[in-house]
Amino acid sequence: MPYHADLLATPVPRYTSYPTAAEFHDGIGPDDQARALGRVREHAPVSLYVHIPFCEKICFYCGCNTGAAGKAARLERYMAALHAEIDMVAAKLEGRGRVVRVALGGGSPNALTAAQLDALAARLTDAFGGDHASWSIEIDPRSLTPDFAEAMARIGFERASLGVQSFDPAIQAAIGRVQPEEMIAAATMTLREAGVTSLNFDLMYGLPGQDAALLADNLERAVALSPDRLAVFGYAHVPHIVPRQKVIDARALPGAPERFAQADIARMQLVEAGYRAIGFDHFARPHDPLAKAADLGRVRRNFQGYTDDPCETLIGLGASSISRLPGLLVQTEKNSGRYALRASNGLLSGNRGIALEPLDVLRGRVIERLLCNGSTRLDLLPDRARIAERLQPFLERGLARLDDGRLQILEEGWPYARAMAARLDPWREQSQRQFSSAV
Repeated sequence: MPYHADLLATPVPRYTSYPTAAEFHDGIGPDDQARALGRVREHAPVSLYVHIPFCEKICFYCGCNTGAAGKAARLERYMAALHAEIDMVAAKLEGRGRVVRVALGGGSPNALTAAQLDALAARLTDAFGGDHASWSIEIDPRSLTPDFAEAMARIGFERASLGVQSFDPAIQAAIGRVQPEEMIAAATMTLREAGVTSLNFDLMYGLPGQDAALLADNLERAVALSPDRLAVFGYAHVPHIVPRQKVIDARALPGAPERFAQADIARMQLVEAGYRAIGFDHFARPHDPLAKAADLGRVRRNFQGYTDDPCETLIGLGASSISRLPGLLVQTEKNSGRYALRASNGLLSGNRGIALEPLDVLRGRVIERLLCNGSTRLDLLPDRARIAERLQPFLERGLARLDDGRLQILEEGWPYARAMAARLDPWREQSQRQFSSAV
């Protein structure tokens, strides 16, 4: 695909929400959170996202809100607070909403013991219902135990995402995530035996010491294990935001043209292997629910990336989790200690966010359709003329087409999708916030 450095020079958000988390402010608090929970409709489909901000081992590259699990007592205190928050949020809903999705992320949810996972699932089901919900979980293969997998099977997890990142031993050492290929294969088999029918691998490009040949080899090794989905992300080196990344030698990172070429290789190789490209960085086998949603034009984008989750309402639980509620985006306290103190004292802990005006909701949907379907209606927006002007560089180079108010990303334009979305976002003309590379 053609590489236009000038169109990718400005770092942009991943647009897992609109407005993005960069626009959140501390003028939003627990009272706003409670009022928004009160606006959830009676039978509205609801997703739950539960954040476990702990890992047994911390990787150098990771930008997630997580810390070392450490002593068992620390994790037990957090889980007691999480149970208390679950009860508080359920009480605010007063039986409204219908839970259809439950996702556990982190960190590493398998930092929990099997007993803690069982207890968490029981508490969620008792508080919110959702006996027939679809359950998903993020897994670190380095700490997946048979007992934990058996608990997953009892609960009924059908979806899992395995943190692979790279199969190359030297790259694994450079990013602080040493996990032999045999370990990843064993974790894959264990998850399949536990009943997981939609298994995702997370892989990364743009890693230290990585070149096109190493990436191609990693993709081949991943495909050999037959995951149903793959998410192939570009490593975001932002040590000014994520101090642990200072351990990674920036001089060993591929340059911008090399990153672009690696993203292109991933797309071509996985499509050739039989995966359908979903948006700009996800891939799914034709039988997977994500591919089926793409066939129907129903792929969505939320804080976990591309998804077939249909819910407008997403309730985040746990430290740093983000909720998308009627009229509000709200994030809970990031510090797990302060979060636990508030929850244990019967207090909600939403402390950042942004109120949503009708135009925000509309613009968010327009951006989401662009990133999910590759096509969207600019004529719905009041500033469509200015947006069209800002999109001209992409139109002139054959990366997109604009006809009768509809913007369409052309095949060679997908690497530029986020950069195009930023042209629809008026916040990007004002904000000085630094983001990761556009590819």
